[in-house]
Amino acid sequence: MITLPTLLCALVACNGDPADSGDSGAKGASAAKASPTPTGPPGTLFDTFKYSGPDDPALAAHGWQVRDGGGGPGVKDTWTTAGAAFLEDQSAQGGRALQLRSSTDGTKQGTKQVEVQSTGTNLFHGTFAARIYFSDKPSSGRTGDHVVQTFFPISSSDDSANYSELDFEYLPNGGWGSPGPKLDTTSWFKADPPDRVTRATKQRLEGWHTVVITATEGKAAYSLDGKELFTSTGKYVARENVDIHFSNWFIDLMPSVGGPRSWDMKVNWFYYKADQVLSPAEVQQTVDGFYGAGTDYVNTLPKS
Repeated sequence: MITLPTLLCALVACNGDPADSGDSGAKGASAAKASPTPTGPPGTLFDTFKYSGPDDPALAAHGWQVRDGGGGPGVKDTWTTAGAAFLEDQSAQGGRALQLRSSTDGTKQGTKQVEVQSTGTNLFHGTFAARIYFSDKPSSGRTGDHVVQTFFPISSSDDSANYSELDFEYLPNGGWGSPGPKLDTTSWFKADPPDRVTRATKQRLEGWHTVVITATEGKAAYSLDGKELFTSTGKYVARENVDIHFSNWFIDLMPSVGGPRSWDMKVNWFYYKADQVLSPAEVQQTVDGFYGAGTDYVNTLPKS
C-alpha cells in the first residue's frame, strides 16, 4: 500500500510540482537545510526562506540578497541587512518565516529600512504568490509612522525601455496625503516620470494573508486571500523579466511620533509558476504539497 507522504515525495522527485497530485496538507517545520532541488519540467520557483541569516551561503545560492546601501525609496540611504532574520514562528505554515524589521526614531541617523530581493531571476509571465504577515501597529514604540510593507515583481533597471512593476503595498497609517489603513495595488508603465494605474483597498490587514499576481500578455490581476482586487490592461502589464522584492520602509521621517519604534513584516513562502495562470486555491494546494513533502526550495526555471 502506497502512503500519502510516499506519493507526495515521489511526485516532487518526478514532476517537480506536487500540485498535480491534487493533495494538500501542511507539515511541521522541516530541517533548516534546504531540500535538494527536484528535477522535472521547468517553470517553478518555491522558497520557504529557511536560512540561518543574511550571510547564509544558501541564501545567495538560491538567488536572494538582503539589500545594504544607498538609494530609495523612503528615507534614502538607510538600507541595512540587520533587519532581516529567519526565525521560528508557530503562526507560520511550517513553523518558520522571514522577518523584515524596520526601525526609526524620527531621524535619518536613527532609521533602518530592510529589503530582500531576488537577483537575476528569469521571471516574466505566470503566477506570483506569497504569504505575508502585515502589521497594523509597531512591534515596539508608538504608532503613527507612514510605513510601507510591500511585495512586488520589478524590472532590474528603472531606466529600462520595457519597465515593469506590479505592486502590493500595505500602508497601515496611510501616506502621501491619503489615510490608512489601505492596500494599494499598482501597475507601472514607467518609473520616471511616474506612469501607473492603481487602486486602494480600504481594509485593516493585521495578520497573515496570501497575495497573488497573475501576469499575462495583456493583463495583470491582483488578489488577496482569493478575492480579486484589481486588474490592469493595455500598457500597464509586465513587459520584461522581473526580480522579486519584499521590503519594509518609511515614506518620511516623523519625529513628532516620539521615541524609537520598530515595524515588522513577515514572509512565510514565495511561489512562482511560469506561463500559467493559477487560482489562489491552486497556489495553496501546490504549496501545501511542497510542505507535506518536506520540500523547502524548488527551482526548475530555465537558465538565463
